[in-house]
Amino acid sequence: MARAAASACTEAAGVRMAAPTTSHRKALARRRQQLMQAAGDGSILILPAAPERIRSRDTHYPYRQDSDFWYLTGCAEPDAVLVLVPGRKHGEAILFCRERDPEREGWDGPRLGPDGAVELLGMDDAYPISDIDDILPGLLEGRRRVHYHLGRDADFDLTLIGWLNRVRAQARQGAQPPQEFLELGHLLDEMRLFKSADEIELMQRAADISVDAHRAAMRAARAGIHEYELQAELERVFRMHDAQPAYASIVGAGANACVLHYRENNAKSRDGDLVLIDAGAEYRGYAADITRTFPVNGRFRKEQRALHDLVCAAQAAALAQARPGAAYEAGHDAAVATLTEGLLSLGLLKGRLEAAIARGDYKRFYRHKTGHWLGLDVHDVGEYRIDGESRLLEPGMVFTLEPGLYIPSDDASVPAKWRGIGIRIEDDVLVTADGHRVLTGALERSADEVEGLMASAAA
Repeated sequence: MARAAASACTEAAGVRMAAPTTSHRKALARRRQQLMQAAGDGSILILPAAPERIRSRDTHYPYRQDSDFWYLTGCAEPDAVLVLVPGRKHGEAILFCRERDPEREGWDGPRLGPDGAVELLGMDDAYPISDIDDILPGLLEGRRRVHYHLGRDADFDLTLIGWLNRVRAQARQGAQPPQEFLELGHLLDEMRLFKSADEIELMQRAADISVDAHRAAMRAARAGIHEYELQAELERVFRMHDAQPAYASIVGAGANACVLHYRENNAKSRDGDLVLIDAGAEYRGYAADITRTFPVNGRFRKEQRALHDLVCAAQAAALAQARPGAAYEAGHDAAVATLTEGLLSLGLLKGRLEAAIARGDYKRFYRHKTGHWLGLDVHDVGEYRIDGESRLLEPGMVFTLEPGLYIPSDDASVPAKWRGIGIRIEDDVLVTADGHRVLTGALERSADEVEGLMASAAA
């Protein structure tokens, strides 16, 4: 019965997948054990599933599991709580989840149930979520430290405080309530920052799907096409491969490409426009993140190519810094130097290189950093600085490199031929023992490569 309900956990709306394999269950168990070892004896770790969100009346937004909860459980159901109790004799990993309910399962699909949590996910013990108020205070008693994401879910914060107060109320009878609350992310974020071989395999699959989707959009492009038509082509490919958008796809034609988080995607392209597409697939919970900029008619004009070549050069300069032991911020610094030098050469900035960089002159046309961590979240967890200094890259880290240039259409201080051009080029990079690997490197990047791909589609 439990195995038949595997899809309750793994095919719930949001992250969809087959029942966890033996190797995946072992990986989940290793993560939980590693986290408990880091927390130490005397701790208790509490992590609720993401709540469902109402979209309107009795319809919900598509459900997406909390990334930390998914990382430790492999369960995509709402109404669940993971509790880790290091050293507990009767089992350290406990899951509270929904009971099997044929009536509700007829409406919403099968549920895991407590038996399924033990059999399929490798939990030491599991209970109905309806019993958590009776059981959780007893698990808190005698524990010195609570590791929890305080402030992430206000309703659950109050629930947890209520359980804690019940233990405190028994102090005269000898109950020992926890004395410390510690941020769970302090331990868990560092774990998630370093990807295992299995995680890298999933991220490579997400990257490969995303590459196919971007190519499909480039091949479909033509003067007069709407942004949403290109978005539809992208996301069609995602869904063909059992993936979904990792974030809201950005498809900006013409001056819309200068809006960093453009989201309307409803404009009609014009002949001569560039189209910037920032989109990535999420596969088995893991995100890809790619940006490409291409001419809707298949041919860059002179000024567009000049800026596109410059952004490509900036990305190459940043990529050259992607190796173990290099400072994470070195990539951004290299991109800034390349972009500033190019903007000076093109006459879009004035002055000397060192002074222009020091003044931040480039920020007129380049307003963001050159990348971010990538994993279960498209802007993944992990510190960028340690003790005030840029952290050093290590094998297993994955991040994006995404330099760009954005010339506002109303910037009268630059010649008209440059105005309204927005370009970003973004790829996903894995740090390896001897350098790096570009997970999205198969996708055409240079102006010549992009034009070649689009010409072959038109032939």
